[in-house]
Amino acid sequence: MRDYELVVIISPEVAEEEIPGALEKIGRFITERGGSISEVNQWGRRRLAYPIKNFMEGNYVLTQFKMEPGLTADLEASLGISEEILRHLLVRLGD
Repeated sequence: MRDYELVVIISPEVAEEEIPGALEKIGRFITERGGSISEVNQWGRRRLAYPIKNFMEGNYVLTQFKMEPGLTADLEASLGISEEILRHLLVRLGD
């Protein structure tokens, strides 16, 4: 298993009380496939540097986790089709 960091920008249309539900979907995806989440940091609502899907702000969340490398493509595909998530960045940590 490898260490990864995932930053997602959640749409400002998602209510504050619904954000944990969106994060739960990501967490469930990772844990159901044998991964483990070590940390989730909600950075809160921030202004975007440029418009994404006509939004000028979004809710940033950083997640650190371990997962098998072969499953990252599936994770990115599911994040890409999610309507709640404006943008994501998945980075492999370490060497």
